[in-house]
Parts: sequence; C-alpha cells; structure tokens
Amino acid sequence: MEKMLFTSESVSEGHPDKVADLIADSILDRSLELDPHAHSACEVFVSDEFVLIGGEVTNYKDIDAEGIARSVLRKIGYLKREDGIGCDTCKVVNLLRGQSADIAQGVDRGSLLETGAGDQGFMFGYATTESDGYMPLPLSIAHKLVRVASNLRHEGKFPHARPDMKSQVTIDYSDPSHPKIHTILMSVQTDEDITVPELKEFLYENVMIPVVDSFHLNHDFLCLVNPTGRFVIGGPAGDTGLTGRKLVVDTYGGSCRHGGGAFSGKDPTKVDRSAAYYARYMAKNLVAAGAAERLEIQLAYAIGVAKPLSIGLTTYHTRHYEDEVILEAIEKFFDARPGAIIEQFNLQHPNFKYADTTNYGCFGRPDIDLPWERLDKVEQLKEFFKGQKRI
Repeated sequence: MEKMLFTSESVSEGHPDKVADLIADSILDRSLELDPHAHSACEVFVSDEFVLIGGEVTNYKDIDAEGIARSVLRKIGYLKREDGIGCDTCKVVNLLRGQSADIAQGVDRGSLLETGAGDQGFMFGYATTESDGYMPLPLSIAHKLVRVASNLRHEGKFPHARPDMKSQVTIDYSDPSHPKIHTILMSVQTDEDITVPELKEFLYENVMIPVVDSFHLNHDFLCLVNPTGRFVIGGPAGDTGLTGRKLVVDTYGGSCRHGGGAFSGKDPTKVDRSAAYYARYMAKNLVAAGAAERLEIQLAYAIGVAKPLSIGLTTYHTRHYEDEVILEAIEKFFDARPGAIIEQFNLQHPNFKYADTTNYGCFGRPDIDLPWERLDKVEQLKEFFKGQKRI
C-alpha cells in the first residue's frame, strides 16, 4: 500500500524571520501600552548586524523602537555578532511613521462595535480532531520540538546550542486511525565545539523522545539532524529575516488554506490578525461540539466595513450535519465584526501581550492561555445540534 505522508515545520525564536516578527510584536505591545486604541502596522527586516524598522504606528514618536529591538535580540540570546547578530553592536534604522488618515477614517467609527475592518482580505480558521488541541498532528509535534529545545537552551541545559533552530515532522497517515511518525528533522545552530553525532544523540534523547512520548507515538522514526554537516553561521548573519514570512508556521502547517495576511506588528483592527483568531475560535468550538471531524472557516472583509462580506465553510467530507445547519449555528452564536472580536477577546487590553504569540504558533498553544482557544461555545452549540438531523 502506498504511504500517505504529510509534513509540517516549525522554527525557533532565533530564526531570522521570527526575530523580525518578535521585534514588530514588541513594538506593537508598547504602542498599545501607551494607547489601547493605537493603530499599528509595523514591519521589520533583519540582516547581518542590521535591523530596519518601518511601517505605520499612530504613536510612533513616543516609542523607543531601537531600544525595543536591542532588548528583543538580547532576550533571544543574540549577544554578539558570532551568535548571529549583536544586540549592542548592530545598526538599527527606525523609519516608523504615522498611520494614513484615509485608512483611519474607515476604521474609527465612534463605537468599538462599529469599528470597520482595517483592510480588505480573507482569513481562514481550522480545527481537527486528530490531536488534543484540535490542531494538525505534524505541526503540533514540530512546534513542541523547537519549544522544548529552546527552553533547554535558555535554562543552560543544551550545551553549545545557539538561538536559530528549525524542525520538520512527517506523519504517516496510511492508517488514518493510527498515524505514525515517519521522519523528524531538526537543524540547530551550534558553536564549533560539538559534532553532529554528539548533537544528534543529545536531541534524540533529550528532545525528540520526550516530545514523541508526550504524544504517545512511535520511536521507530527516521531521525535527521543538521543534514548539511555544519550549522554554525546562523540567525541574521546566515540569512535575512522579514516580518510575516512564516505564515504557515504561525497557523496550521499547510493542513488548510491560508489567506496570505501576516499577524506580527498589526493591531487587532487589522482583520489579518483578529479575524484569523476568530475563525480559529469558530472552527475549534464547532469541531469540539461535534459539527465535523475537520472544519475550515473562511471570513472575508472590506476595508472600513464591520460585517464580514462572506463566511465560507469546508468540512472535508467529515461533517455530521448539513452545511446549512452549521452555517445557521455560526450565524446564531458568533459575531465576526472586528469590534466584537476585540471586545470578546479583550485584544486592546495593555496586559495582553502579542509578543507571547509570536513564536511556536498562534493556535493550539498548551503553554499559554489564549482567548480564541477557549471552548466556551461548545455547550450552546451542542444544545443547538440536538435539535438538528445528524448525517
């Protein structure tokens, strides 16, 4: 029988693209601390000893963007150029400016619930029963691998490791009821003082096996570590980084469609971010309530308009109720207007830190409490579905 394989990847906080994302989200957090209603669309580019910050932030004059960038690099562990970039030695250029008045007039409508979408676009949310967190299995494992490895590095328990890491997990779905791990690949930036066989042994024993055991999966997988034979030059010194270039890592690992909008650096009036959160919330609660085994929601918006232009539904032939019934439940129990999303999830509160969501995915996070991951609509949905014909 031909194998049915599917692969997803994750990256660590030290990956150049994620460095850019974290700087952008940290600037956003500072902007919202100063003014919960501030608008932000911050973009960051990082390279060898260089950070470029641009975009539109309404209170940009009050933000020490350079100081934030250096603090982020230091927190990640980029202390000197040899690590990938030096937090105190790199050049930082700040080109932030204010938001366009044309955009602002379409967003600010006087009351929160009348807030218009910050841009046009479409977003997808997804949920599946294949893991406890209602997330695709290969992505969940890939995220946990780099999260565990990075935590060990920060704790001083991963000798010779530097911040830049990647993981990739292939799952064998040939028997859909019993998925198996086919391959685990990890690429970890290190110093010169460790060999690939030593690194492979450490990762297998201290990262891979504990993570695999937490998912109750097989040990007989193909293990690949630093397959080029060397990964010393990493971080921004090894490759450029750009905000919003790890969209599939941030969402569902390729298991469903993606609208193309990035999250990092954007305030919650930008539906690229907030509506993607809400679409996940809708999909997760519907799947948990028994609407389908796999479910994808699409939301579409027009700039300056609060109500979504359309709501799309895909159930991959796993639905337990007709599409019309599920759409009726969506209409009855969910309000996808940007202002309603902001209000329900408290997305403008200064204590909500977007930087906490930058790394290891925005969905299915067991390590942090995210409002869009809560299953607080399940009982209402179950009660609704009781009165409907089950397929």
